[in-house]
Amino acid sequence: MKYAVKFKPRAVKDVESLTPPIRSRVIKKIEEMSDNLKGDVKHLTDSTPEFRLRVGDYRVLFEMEGETIIVYRVRHRKEAYR
Repeated sequence: MKYAVKFKPRAVKDVESLTPPIRSRVIKKIEEMSDNLKGDVKHLTDSTPEFRLRVGDYRVLFEMEGETIIVYRVRHRKEAYR
């Protein structure tokens, strides 16, 4: 199943603040994830966004609404869950 991906404004700022090589890796992994949730995706238990995608030391925090992935944040792992 192919999912549509939408970014919240804060997630766009997060992606823009990344260095170019990391930014391209994150965007590539998000595109791969949109095809049937491929990649290192994990359901989070007591968190709002409900899911995370691991891209090296970075985490993409997102939720699912029907056939849409809504990306909330893209953060380094030490800052992602605060």
